[in-house]
Amino acid sequence: MSRIVYVNGRWVPEEQAQVSVFDRGFLFADAIYEVTAVIDRKLIDYAGHLARLKRSLEALSIPLPFTDDELLGLHREIVARNELESGLIYLQISRGAADRDFLFAADMAPSIVMFTQKKNILENPKWKTGLTVKTMPEGRWMNRQIKTVQLLYSSMMKMEAERAGADDAFLVEDGYITEATSSNVHIVTKDRRLVTRHLSNALLHGITRASVLSLAKEVALQVEERAFTVLEACDAAEVFITSASAFVMPVVRVDDAVIADGRPGPISQKLLEIYIKDRMASAI
Repeated sequence: MSRIVYVNGRWVPEEQAQVSVFDRGFLFADAIYEVTAVIDRKLIDYAGHLARLKRSLEALSIPLPFTDDELLGLHREIVARNELESGLIYLQISRGAADRDFLFAADMAPSIVMFTQKKNILENPKWKTGLTVKTMPEGRWMNRQIKTVQLLYSSMMKMEAERAGADDAFLVEDGYITEATSSNVHIVTKDRRLVTRHLSNALLHGITRASVLSLAKEVALQVEERAFTVLEACDAAEVFITSASAFVMPVVRVDDAVIADGRPGPISQKLLEIYIKDRMASAI
C-alpha cells in the first residue's frame, strides 16, 4: 500500500503527487521544512516544531496559509490516513511556483507538501553502540538557524563520512564544531558539565536540543552554552547528538579518538530515558 501524501490541498497516493517544475523549492531551494516524530500515533515536541516553522517562514517572508488548529489537524489526518503508529512526518513549504527568475513576487501562493515515513523510533540499535563520526570542514551558508531544504552540503558530507567508514560527520568552522550533518552536538566534560554550542546563525536551533537542555537542568546537570573545539570533544567524558528522529544519540569515536571507554555514557543514556518519558507524557 502506497503512502497518502498531502500536496497543495489534496490527499493523493504518493504515485500521483505532483509539484510544478517551476516551484522555487526545486529551482532555488527556496523552501523550509520541519520533521515531527510520531509515537503511538501522537506528535512529539509538536509545539516547538510549530514555533520554529513560523520563525523559518518569517525569515524568508513566506506566509503560512494555515491557522495553528488547521495545521495540527493536517498532522493528525496524515497520521490517520497512513495508520502511522511510529515514524516521522515531513512538512515542506516552498515560496511557490513562478517562471524562473531570481526576483519573486511578494504575493506568491506557497506550495505545501506533507508525507510520512514509518520507523520504529523507540528501537534504535545505535543507542546501544553509539555513533562514529568524522570531522569535515563547514561549508554551508551563514543562515543555518533557518530550517531550509538546502541540504546538499550536509548530504555530501554524510556520504563522505560513510565512505570513510563512519556513521556521520561533525562540521567544523574555525576549529569549532558547529553541528553534525542533521543534528546538534553536545559534550559532557569530565567534571560533569553539559556543554553545547550557544544559539546563533551558525547552527539550527534544535527543538530536541532545547528539550534536552531543559530536562538536564531539571536533574541538576550544569549546562554551559558555548562553542567547543574538536579537541575538547575528543577529550570529553561523553559526546552525543540530538535530533527529532534519534532523540539523544551517543557518539563513541570522533576521527581516531575513542570517547572515554568507547561505549555510550551514563549521562547521555539517562537524558535519553528522561526525554522519552517526558515527551511521550506530553505528546498530543
